[in-house]
Amino acid sequence: MNDAPGVHRAGWSALDPGTLHDLLKLRVDVFVVEQECPYPELDGRDVEPGTGHWWTADAGGAPTAYLRTLAEPDGTTRVGRVCTRADARGQGLAGELMRAVLAEAGTGPVVLEAQSYLEKWYSAFGFEVTGPEYVEDGIPHVPMRRPPSR
Repeated sequence: MNDAPGVHRAGWSALDPGTLHDLLKLRVDVFVVEQECPYPELDGRDVEPGTGHWWTADAGGAPTAYLRTLAEPDGTTRVGRVCTRADARGQGLAGELMRAVLAEAGTGPVVLEAQSYLEKWYSAFGFEVTGPEYVEDGIPHVPMRRPPSR
């Protein structure tokens, strides 16, 4: 778990089956169903030892926002699968998760592949574009990095 209020964090082996189901359902609801991107959501990286599953939950315990961190071999933290349940948007929940992740990463480098329309949002957390825009699953993205000195 994380010390930030309302933020939960667990590795794969610490997730109970019900929470795991709800987290994966949220990811599929947003990326596959809502954004109409039929892609292999379960990519095998969820189970890696250095993977962190971060989420916020409503009063009933259902996930409201989620992101995943991956520990890359070079020591970089990779953020991905950032999503918020449709009825919970606009409450700053994804921002809470990002702040918790960045606090844990400290001064270490953090990278992500942002949907282009969110570039300014990620920039507010210190991320900078590191390459040209590209299209993945029909959605424009840009690679971004928070330099290790921040």
